[in-house]
Amino acid sequence: MDPNAGHPRRWAILGVLVFSLLAVVLDNTILNVAMKTIADPVAGLGATQSELEWAINSYTLVFAGLLFTFGVIGDRTGRKRMLFIGMALFGLASLASAYSQDPMQLILARAAMGIGGAAIMPATLAIISNVFPPAERGKAIGIWAGGVGLAVAIGPITGGLLIEHFWWGSVFLINVPIVVIGMILIATIVPESRDPKPSKLDPFGVVLSIIGLVAVVYGIIRGGFLGTVASAEVLVPALIGVAVLGVFVWWERRIDHPVFDVRNFSNVRFSSAIAMMGIVFFAMMGGMFFLTFYLQVVLGFSALQAGALMIPFAAAQLIFAPLSQRVNERFGAKLSATVSMIIVTLALGSYAFMDQNTPIVLIEVIFFVQGAAMANIMPPATTAIMESLPREKAGVGSAMSNTVRQVAGALGVAVLGSVLSSSYRGRMEPVLAGLPADVQHTAGESLMATMGVVQALGERGQALIKPAFAAFIDGMHVTALVSAAIALLGVVVVARWMPGKPQPVQQAEQKEPAVV
Repeated sequence: MDPNAGHPRRWAILGVLVFSLLAVVLDNTILNVAMKTIADPVAGLGATQSELEWAINSYTLVFAGLLFTFGVIGDRTGRKRMLFIGMALFGLASLASAYSQDPMQLILARAAMGIGGAAIMPATLAIISNVFPPAERGKAIGIWAGGVGLAVAIGPITGGLLIEHFWWGSVFLINVPIVVIGMILIATIVPESRDPKPSKLDPFGVVLSIIGLVAVVYGIIRGGFLGTVASAEVLVPALIGVAVLGVFVWWERRIDHPVFDVRNFSNVRFSSAIAMMGIVFFAMMGGMFFLTFYLQVVLGFSALQAGALMIPFAAAQLIFAPLSQRVNERFGAKLSATVSMIIVTLALGSYAFMDQNTPIVLIEVIFFVQGAAMANIMPPATTAIMESLPREKAGVGSAMSNTVRQVAGALGVAVLGSVLSSSYRGRMEPVLAGLPADVQHTAGESLMATMGVVQALGERGQALIKPAFAAFIDGMHVTALVSAAIALLGVVVVARWMPGKPQPVQQAEQKEPAVV
């Protein structure tokens, strides 16, 4: 196949890859809508806020830890084969998640889903880079990102419909038909491709990365549960995790076949794009976590209504992601990304001014604006990352970008979830003072936990509702400001280090004589 012409069926192949990715993206957006139901002790599993955070993060941490290795295995054994196996694993783990009997089973099944997802994601981008010529690759990645936006749009509505008409496990069961159809299409349409000079595997690096990340996230989430960081239960695992990650970085710099090549960060274009992507996902995933409870509990919308309210965010992604490459080419990566990051920062900061009386139209406008800004960040960043590495290392580039994105998302849920939990507990302590100690601790962890205590106490518990809503809104405001501050850091990174618009060759040639 001529690398400058591309595969003759490349657009059909792209359609199959986008469809295959639907299951992975759909799952995460559906889960956001279903969290309130899963937290319900009657309709769901009675999961605590910490367990909900782990249900999200068990998937993302395993996903992130294995992405690079599976990208390398795909480069070595065949990307089509890896994609096919990943789809099968994802479908089986979705079945296990749907029929979990308690929160721990769900957390373990979600981790298994992460194994399948880690095989799917890098294979899709690697195949795109292999079948599309350089001139069309940016457009293809934009369409791929638009497909992700489509899944984001479908997810909340689908989740809401399933929650209203079936049991909570149906939000995972919906993945199965997508997986089956995807496997048939992959087998018949997608071509096989390999890296002629594949990297070696680095199992020691994989183990170090997973242990380090899990330990850090455990410490962060435990801090939110206890309402303090000044505890051995928080500090010991977090410090062990940081130490293990330090060993991981040392190991990766030392060997010639690293699982995550930290030396690539010496490339300014690569590192600034990676940093921007990580910061966006940190803020976004953490924000989505508190918005779910704000819409469904504080504002009183059903799962279906809450899903419908997320449509503007997803629709903006769907509309603007395919156009983002044109914006990037016209104004340059630095200007377009800086403006987009400023808009994301302002959108996140605006949540600090929302309460029970915020007009829903205003919320919808903010969702749309935030979605549009993010759509103009992700595709150019992904393209910059992929083009910073040789074409035959497409799987490596895909895995590195997705690893950072997933780790940042997991840390966003852990850190911002813990900020919300700590703030909420601090404001609820005086309100819960008259209750037994065990009830105080349970009710103080989250808004859903307080609502469970309210139901158990009957008439006596009604007095807790108003202060609980007020405490949650205050905690949401603090969390929103923290997420906005993180996004503002992204503005600084992009404005300082993201390369600007490349100078046309003709202009450079015309200016040379004048300088001489």
